[in-house]
Amino acid sequence: MARLFFFFVALLGFDIVTKILAIHYIPPMSFGAYPFGGIGIFSIGGITFSLNYIVNTGAAWGVFAGHSGLLFSLRTIIILGLLFFVPKRFPIWLILIGAIGNAIDYCLYGHVIDFLHFTFWGYSFPIFNVADSCITIGAILLLLSSKKVQHIKTL
Repeated sequence: MARLFFFFVALLGFDIVTKILAIHYIPPMSFGAYPFGGIGIFSIGGITFSLNYIVNTGAAWGVFAGHSGLLFSLRTIIILGLLFFVPKRFPIWLILIGAIGNAIDYCLYGHVIDFLHFTFWGYSFPIFNVADSCITIGAILLLLSSKKVQHIKTL
């Protein structure tokens, strides 16, 4: 259990450090061609990856932009709910770490720092961060584990 705790603390620390580095060393995103004013990492077969600093005042993919206070309140409720009322499974902890990482951004900067940018054959995937990745991976694992439990119950 202690190793798992340190893993999650390290993951949260990694999220915080990468955002600080993004603020100081990654150029803001500009529109145009790859790497969009940022730091190009790779461009292979129509798929590109670059580091582009942007601020997000909304939730995932900029939804509810401009409603930071409301989103912070909702995030706080979700964090407290996950901490106190939900069994602590690995996917839940990933979601919790991601939510805490983005909530810390809001407390420090008034917005969330995003910087990981993929494009797929000309389509720009929404820019995200490590915390967003934790939330997404946790949600996918949670869905897969619930499907597995459902499948076992139907057998």
